[in-house]
Amino acid sequence: MTQHQRLLIIDFGSQVTQLIARRLRELNVYCEIHPYQNVTDAFLADFAPQAIIFSGGPDSVTREGSPRPPASAFTLGVPILGICYGQQVMMQELGGLVESGHGTAEFGRAFVTPSDKKLPLLEGWFSEGTEQVWMSHGDHVSKIAPGFEVYGTSPGAPFAITADVSRNFYAVQFHPEVHHTPRGAKLYENFVRLAGFTGDWTMAGYRQQAIAQIRAQVGDAHVICGLSGGVDSSVTAILLHEAIGEQLTCVFVDHGLLRLGEAEQVVSMFRDNYNIKLIAADESDLFLGALEGVSDPEVKRKTIGKLFIDVFQKYANEIENAEFLAQGTLYPDVIESVSFSGGPSVTIKSHHNVGGLPEKMGLKLVEPLRELFKDEVRALGRELGLPDSFIGRHPFPGPGLAIRCPGEITREKLEILRKADAVYIDQIRKHGLYDEIWQAFVAILPVRTVGVMGDGRTYDYACALRAVTSVDGMTADYYPFSHEFLGETATRIINEVKGINRVTYDITSKPPGTIEWE
Repeated sequence: MTQHQRLLIIDFGSQVTQLIARRLRELNVYCEIHPYQNVTDAFLADFAPQAIIFSGGPDSVTREGSPRPPASAFTLGVPILGICYGQQVMMQELGGLVESGHGTAEFGRAFVTPSDKKLPLLEGWFSEGTEQVWMSHGDHVSKIAPGFEVYGTSPGAPFAITADVSRNFYAVQFHPEVHHTPRGAKLYENFVRLAGFTGDWTMAGYRQQAIAQIRAQVGDAHVICGLSGGVDSSVTAILLHEAIGEQLTCVFVDHGLLRLGEAEQVVSMFRDNYNIKLIAADESDLFLGALEGVSDPEVKRKTIGKLFIDVFQKYANEIENAEFLAQGTLYPDVIESVSFSGGPSVTIKSHHNVGGLPEKMGLKLVEPLRELFKDEVRALGRELGLPDSFIGRHPFPGPGLAIRCPGEITREKLEILRKADAVYIDQIRKHGLYDEIWQAFVAILPVRTVGVMGDGRTYDYACALRAVTSVDGMTADYYPFSHEFLGETATRIINEVKGINRVTYDITSKPPGTIEWE
């Protein structure tokens, strides 16, 4: 099996460490994020990185017991790039000095001025004299380590860019991974070039690697794959089918919480285009019956998650030699499941497909996408020949319309919601906006409002339109529709959907909100 060149990101707890990985993957460089406490001498020897990046972090290297990389990282003979806290820990470990306070904290936009010395890491920078960067540090380097020289300064960071060229050690006080550092991607491009990466991480290569891994893991056993029709589960199913053929059975569960015509669309797409064994299970009565009278969003999610497990178990019991359940787990799910601090983390909302399987199922997990980000999954889907209409679909949550129906769920409200959502998405497509938006949907609100239609009084539901732009769903901003679009869409929904008499538009970003309403 081909072994990709590998870069290790040692995570010291930065909120934007995932962005480092994304920037590198965009350069066709395979990288993994691992919390500092997991990176031991033995781990480093086994991982054998071709280069290492130290992330930023919230701690202070001046505090006793603060996070450190293993000393062997500096003796591997591979290039290292330290970012923010990563720069400070590098200086501290190699004989420099870091201090707290003294009025040199920098937060937000700053401008770095170059020194008169050239540095290959900075090729393509400083063409206009200074370079805009994003700073977020309270401590500062007051003395650089022996062997390092200064290549850039800012008002609050006299050692904003330092390097020991002889050892290929580089350190910056700012965050090149965020978009507020406009030419940060170029810095990463230069670093991986200096480290000798050839850009061998491609979806064509990953496809062959994943197929070999699936075959090795599964052997001659049978795999059950939960198919939702979203891009993650669809790519998972097609990749598995390419690897193990008749040993795969997909189960599409209609839980009564799908969008208008969705069940028919997904089933026909797979039956018409792929020779994959598919069980289309109408379990809507089971799910809707269990959700009757339930209004708490966490109870909704957990009820749906448990029922999914029960349904998959039922069909697995009917299939001879079924030993595995396939899930479309992605790399962000994996990263977030590892607590940086080693302690408990706050649960914002439960995810029905994260956290392993109950022991009672007796099935093992197959997760062929667990090394990929969302945009890489879409690229793999194109590599596998999945239709663009499925690759470009907006994300749809496992609990479906249940979390777009705050309060108690009823069949009447779901029907109203389906129709309103269909009108909204039709409007977005007609105006050519679908591909500009990460996710768009309607939420039906648990309130009725007074309205006037014709000469009569109405007392119907209000709904909220939601549309956001995002790269990976971690953060999001609302889409800036024109008032003409919103007015036209509201008019259509009220005229075409019986049961709604008021339309609002949700302009909350993430954070502080989440993308979904529940």
